[in-house]
Amino acid sequence: MARFLIERHIPGIEKMGPAELKAVARKSNNVLAELGSTIRWEHSFILNGKTFCVYEAPDEELIREHARLSGFPCNSILPVAGLLDPSMGE
Repeated sequence: MARFLIERHIPGIEKMGPAELKAVARKSNNVLAELGSTIRWEHSFILNGKTFCVYEAPDEELIREHARLSGFPCNSILPVAGLLDPSMGE
């Protein structure tokens, strides 16, 4: 499966409390379960009014379907070409 970085514009997400974020994650997880095992959400970074989510999926269309079904925006999808981390320099 390919890995993608998804940018979502969600005004106010950085102000959500734990219960609200849990509800967002639960909604996303429920849609992922409906779509099957070929799409996986790894994690999301929350910034000022945006999230940047890392997903594994066979293609962008499945990510767009997840966005449509969950009601979360999908402002951009970028295919990840590779990974660089500090352990690679050791």
